[in-house]
Amino acid sequence: MSATTDLIRDYYAAFNRADWETMLGHLTEDVAHDINQGGRETGKATFRAFLARMDRCYRERLENIVVCASEDGRNASAEYVVHGQYLVADEGLPPARGQAYVLPGGAFFDIRDGKIARVTNYYNLEDWIRQVSA
Repeated sequence: MSATTDLIRDYYAAFNRADWETMLGHLTEDVAHDINQGGRETGKATFRAFLARMDRCYRERLENIVVCASEDGRNASAEYVVHGQYLVADEGLPPARGQAYVLPGGAFFDIRDGKIARVTNYYNLEDWIRQVSA
């Protein structure tokens, strides 16, 4: 495995352990975070706040993670299946009642100096809303 695929695998292993400090340690200070079907946030402090909101509203585990990286290690992607529980209503989304959901997702990464400089996340929001609204 390449250093880039190792980095992404460790990033997701930390996610699955809810080890936010290790996740943050894999990011550049100026990390760009493209939120699914939303805007771009910049900086590690903003990413930390995002993780706090996610931790409050959701309990998620990623399974079947597949990581690919470019030959030069500057770009990577990951595909996975999210197994989650919706704990507390997130702003602008349906009410939370502990609903379970399962959906495919993916992410794209830029790597700089051995750290993640950009992460762009994607999942089907309409599918998620359908599942938690059922």
